[in-house]
Amino acid sequence: MENQKNVTEFIFLGLWRNQKIEQLSFFLFLLCYLAVLMGNVTILLTITCSHLMEQPMYYFLCHLSLMDLCYTSSVVPRLIRDLAAARKSISYHECMTQLFAAHLLAGVEIFILVCMALDRYVAIVKPLHYTVIMNPKRCSILIGTAWGLGFWHSITLLLMVLSLPFCGPNQIDHYVCDVKPLLKLACKDVHVVSILLTANSGMVAIVIFLVLVASYIFILYHLRTKSSAGRRKALSTCSSHVTVVVLFFVPCIYIYALPAGDQNMDKEISVFYTVIAPMLNPLIYTLRNMEMKISMRKVWSQMLHCKLR
Repeated sequence: MENQKNVTEFIFLGLWRNQKIEQLSFFLFLLCYLAVLMGNVTILLTITCSHLMEQPMYYFLCHLSLMDLCYTSSVVPRLIRDLAAARKSISYHECMTQLFAAHLLAGVEIFILVCMALDRYVAIVKPLHYTVIMNPKRCSILIGTAWGLGFWHSITLLLMVLSLPFCGPNQIDHYVCDVKPLLKLACKDVHVVSILLTANSGMVAIVIFLVLVASYIFILYHLRTKSSAGRRKALSTCSSHVTVVVLFFVPCIYIYALPAGDQNMDKEISVFYTVIAPMLNPLIYTLRNMEMKISMRKVWSQMLHCKLR
């Protein structure tokens, strides 16, 4: 622990190490963050203020939007600030806090995506038992389990990093405190820790992604027996979820399943799940969902009517 105290702060090298490009990117990421806030708050208000909250699919979507909102807010505001700053510093304790919060929220989001896949599987494969299987109590238990698994994932990574000595240098080749760039700064052999990281994050992401892909292949196989109208409705819902899963999991697998290396584009690829996916998720789930659009119009017209009274 004494070696750790030699480094009291870290310096981010940023996304591109080019001040002019970063100054231009400041406005782009600011607009993206505002879009994340507006889109996910809109979904949260629409679902919580309508009858949709009673349906498991929208109950999980509400929690997914909350995770997108919180996860992006744990990373992007500091990124935006650093894009306009000459010196991008973060204290050791703030770095560990950001590491824990980001992985906790991302872990919870991953398991919420699993819950959403389970919901679609039951709705399509076992429609007669859907209301019994996906009852409110079981949905709450699934969300609680997602939080528990996310906490376990995050605390494990945090304890691994806290055990590492940091004697210097203190420059993180990233825009956020993450495990792989921190491993490069450790003052001891990190081979074992790197293997544990791959097992904890990379292999878990691959396994969950393959399970989700397999579940949707099975759903597609089962849809052969449905009517054309039922098939279109199911495909519309499932395609939205598959798009979100691919946007989130593919970059995660690239970053955490591959070993650390100087040629990896980890920080550029991570923009997909820290900014782009949370920004696109509200559009993916609303533009192709007629029920969501109808509820959105009703909720916002009611709110406007209340303001005018």
